[in-house]
Amino acid sequence: MKTTIRCFGAALLSVAAMAAAQAQGYPSKPVRLIVPYPAGGTTDIIARVAAQQLSERLKQPFVVENKGGANGAIGSAEVARSPADGYTLLMGTASTHGINSAVYKTLPYDAVKDFAPVTIVASTPNIIAVHPSVPAKNLQELLALAKAQPGKLNYGSTSLGGSPHMSAELLKMMAHVDMLHVPYKGAAPMLTDLMGGQVQVGFDNLPSTINFVRSGKVRAIAVTTAQRWPGAPEIPTVAESGVPGYEVSGWFGLLAPAGTPPAVLKTLQQAIAEAVKQPEVNKQMLDLGALPVANTPEAFAALVQADVAKWREVVKSTGVKLD
Repeated sequence: MKTTIRCFGAALLSVAAMAAAQAQGYPSKPVRLIVPYPAGGTTDIIARVAAQQLSERLKQPFVVENKGGANGAIGSAEVARSPADGYTLLMGTASTHGINSAVYKTLPYDAVKDFAPVTIVASTPNIIAVHPSVPAKNLQELLALAKAQPGKLNYGSTSLGGSPHMSAELLKMMAHVDMLHVPYKGAAPMLTDLMGGQVQVGFDNLPSTINFVRSGKVRAIAVTTAQRWPGAPEIPTVAESGVPGYEVSGWFGLLAPAGTPPAVLKTLQQAIAEAVKQPEVNKQMLDLGALPVANTPEAFAALVQADVAKWREVVKSTGVKLD
């Protein structure tokens, strides 16, 4: 029995030593970075910035692959099932690792158990924007318009159950208004219809909308964070615009499959942390409408758990369910 235990212990030590050795040489080949949404949206934009910085610092290609579908669940599940070696990563979001656990009865992955958080790359507000033909110039006027025409004002979001959609549902609940939801498969088609006037109101992550605001193709109404956003301080918050206590923040973070060696997670986190310290990278993020973060794996893991709990409470109140 003692011999068996010694052999088992030696095997475990051997596996640990192999993992450590592999981690020391990481990365030694190209790394896949799965974006679980279509190209052109905020997750894709942030992922490509992160991939470029990781490639430059770790001297291997970090290749972005878009695997959209089911509000990010398809791409997320693929990463959860991948080998825990650091060569398949996910750019997760508050939707894939918070909201989905609340709005879906079943998911093909567990947001907490199936992943090893690396770091949040950036956080961002969502934004409420309108077509220029909409007479409302601020949130109070928009809410008054919605109350005067219950169920007739259309709003678009980037997906069913995504952070922009849930931002709208929370606003509807807190402001006691009724607007008709028009879900899209990604930010690009939603913004195309918003600019074309097919929908009057759009809820989106700030980075994919801000350039259209700056060009005058859509008009910003409010951001969803508690404070005004540093990169767009002229846009007021929902809370200061007549809905006190309202707050929704989006985040975009690197995750690996559960069981990925801690040394690999550390290598990735340190590379992102070094990148966002650079003034040009910091400015690039702010210009995109995102705030660099680069927190620790432990802090990121705690946020995922908190977000899962938060959105379950919101869903209980709003009644939103997707299956």
